[in-house]
Amino acid sequence: MFTVAALYHFTRFDAPATLRAPLLALARAHGVRGSLLLAGEGINGTIAGPRAGIDAMLAHIRALPGCAQLEWKESTASAMPFGRMKVRLKREIVTMGQPHVDPRAGTGHYVDPADWNALITAPDVAVIDTRNAYEVAIGSFEGAIDPGTESFREFPRWWAENRDRFHNKRIAMFCTGGIRCEKSTNFLLEQGIEEVYHLKGGILKYLEDIPEGQSLWHGACFVFDQRVSVEHGLREGPHHLCHACRRPLHPADRARPEYEEGVQCHQCQGEFSPQRREAFRERQRQITLARARGTTHLGACPTADAPP
Repeated sequence: MFTVAALYHFTRFDAPATLRAPLLALARAHGVRGSLLLAGEGINGTIAGPRAGIDAMLAHIRALPGCAQLEWKESTASAMPFGRMKVRLKREIVTMGQPHVDPRAGTGHYVDPADWNALITAPDVAVIDTRNAYEVAIGSFEGAIDPGTESFREFPRWWAENRDRFHNKRIAMFCTGGIRCEKSTNFLLEQGIEEVYHLKGGILKYLEDIPEGQSLWHGACFVFDQRVSVEHGLREGPHHLCHACRRPLHPADRARPEYEEGVQCHQCQGEFSPQRREAFRERQRQITLARARGTTHLGACPTADAPP
């Protein structure tokens, strides 16, 4: 059993590039894999490994400048959910494309999972899911609004086009682990929206804390590793990943006639050129050969870099 830690922290790193090599070295020494993003605004990512390895990584990250108050969400995986360890340098640890947005200057009101149901069922509250459309498709909160965005960068434009819908409404926002809400609620505050709330710890914390019988969550929560989704109690969900478009697939989707393992699914069958699909087929042949030899081909481990 592997421990999975999803984390983020907004702080000022004057030289984020200098932090990369020590993080990689420590992860490799302790059998930890996953993906971490570093930027001048902080750190974000998900890592997995043995308990001792995760503890070592978290202790190291908490010792970084301004990270003593780091919080993270833990779950488990029956198999290692990452193929390798990556530490990448980015302009933003979650890309919104709004240079003036700074969660350190203020965010919406945090709402504990225990109080979330009461908030989102209030008649004067509009609930907005800040995640991408493919994430929303496999699960969301009852009555939540889906902006239909393909990336978080699209959210400001969606808000500009739809803000009049929310006149005289309090706004409640949520995402997987909380990081996108840190930025989106700061953005709304800058836009003059006074009553903005967001789910503390995100969907992951809600699914961990709230019993299924009391939950207003429907479906599964997409996660950015090979588990693909988790459900109540953070148990592993039933979804697989399309290795072409990296969208989640329910087991029934893999029985559809459009599905070809490693090549396409019903969601992306028209998105790639014949040459690209043939490249996918060759990759899948190599994965199959590696599996037959008892080894793992790196192409078998596609995961998306995105926030927890």
